[in-house]
Amino acid sequence: MDTKYDVVIVGGGAAGLSGALTLGRARRKVLVIDAGRPRNAPAAGVHTYLTREGTPPRELLAAGREEVIGYGGEIVTGTVVAAERVEDGFRVALDDGSAVVADRLLLATGLVDELPDVPGLAERWGRDVLHCPYCHGWEVRDQVIGVLATGPLSVHQALLWRQWSDDVTLFLHTGPEPDADQREQLAARDVTVVEGRVAGLEVTEDRLAGVRLDDGTVVACRALAVGTRMTARTDLLAGLGLETEEQEMGGHVIGTRIPADATGATNVPGVWVVGNAANVTDQVIVAAANAVRVAAAINADLIAEETRRAVTARRAHAPRTESHGGAGWHGVSVPPEEFWDTFYAEKAQVWSGNPNAALVREADGLEPGTALDLGCGEGADAIWLARGGWRVTAADISHVALERAAEHAKAAEVADRVDWQRHDLDMSFPEGSYDLVSACYLHAPMDLPREKILRAAAAAVAPGGVLLVVGHAYWPSWEHNPHADVHFPTPQEVLDALELTEGAWEVLRSEEFERTQNGPDGRPGARNDNVLKLRRLP
Repeated sequence: MDTKYDVVIVGGGAAGLSGALTLGRARRKVLVIDAGRPRNAPAAGVHTYLTREGTPPRELLAAGREEVIGYGGEIVTGTVVAAERVEDGFRVALDDGSAVVADRLLLATGLVDELPDVPGLAERWGRDVLHCPYCHGWEVRDQVIGVLATGPLSVHQALLWRQWSDDVTLFLHTGPEPDADQREQLAARDVTVVEGRVAGLEVTEDRLAGVRLDDGTVVACRALAVGTRMTARTDLLAGLGLETEEQEMGGHVIGTRIPADATGATNVPGVWVVGNAANVTDQVIVAAANAVRVAAAINADLIAEETRRAVTARRAHAPRTESHGGAGWHGVSVPPEEFWDTFYAEKAQVWSGNPNAALVREADGLEPGTALDLGCGEGADAIWLARGGWRVTAADISHVALERAAEHAKAAEVADRVDWQRHDLDMSFPEGSYDLVSACYLHAPMDLPREKILRAAAAAVAPGGVLLVVGHAYWPSWEHNPHADVHFPTPQEVLDALELTEGAWEVLRSEEFERTQNGPDGRPGARNDNVLKLRRLP
């Protein structure tokens, strides 16, 4: 579990295992995390599942686990307590304190049946208190069947169960009063209607014998059908930015689900959903079948990303054949703008979405004014500043990054406080002067005229304003084969390269610091960075 996975699947029911099987056969590194509490555990068998008719639920899952493992999939028993996006995918935390990281996340978490508040129902659930006639009808055919009314679909439910028995009773309980047309339908199908609230169940020799009303009357029945409210499990949704929506049948709400498109993709890039979490009415075979389609979509999405990365790497390492401008950019056979657009297009979100900690620390306490964010990327720093009252000009070379950042600013309700501008910072640089100029981590996998850019940054600082330069001091702790020819400048080297007028600036901070950052495998590592903070004297 220390390895990064292509896909982590939360939930090891039929849908989760079917998705894992499909991805395993696609040669993906897959981990299934299952709490071992399947919804259908009380049932004697799984039905309407071709070639597996009547198989006990746990036997079906055991066979599925063997098949998944046979194709290299991994399965662990545990409860996922949190899931969140990190810089390199998704971090999934378990209740035992462990955590894993994956490129994609598939939620197969199922649903919870909310039973009416009637004593005895929960104890008989899945045995002779039932919900689905297609799942249980054959087993109670020709018996005395009761239907407990709790909502507007109860008459429909009673008429449906009439197909399996000619002795069906509808207990109105807390359900709505049937109208004249509905009563006529019930009478035409010989469905008995019993008024009054249900107080409990009568059980004899561990078998349902009848339903007891508030007035003490006991009405005989051997099976009781109950329409539950089916609610998608939502424990993980907040950390991922997901919400549920109501699912309807015949214009009436029957539960909640996690919304997704036809491929199972949610509105959070990289997160898919399948099974009853996506559609509360799916039976076991439907959930398993849909998981094949969803897993194929995830695999296709991974292939597209891997292809984009391969193209980027090929372009970055190809011999230079011609000049494309942008002095200082070497060893790349495409323009810098195209390189960075490809870089950001690889993923729906490249960075964490959180502002750089050094900026937060150093800008805290400064009087908000105008700010310039150089190399703004997806906009986390600029948005944080805007939320703090700054009016921000944010510059980046990538159209893709800028468009994404603008969407994030709109969602954060600060779109009117940020001006997004495209500049390569070498041949083109934002105009004006600013109370704060921030240049955080201006590093690139190819030559970058960093000193020239930082001198332009210093020139853009207004009298009394602050220049903040944050960069890496060395390779991260998880990089075991660092490039020997790469030099990370010290704060003093940055200061010297700025060529500032003597006596015109005050050094507020010049130091190296260590911070914790998760590595590609999701485990915490160490990074050494440095900060140079200067104030231009009035």
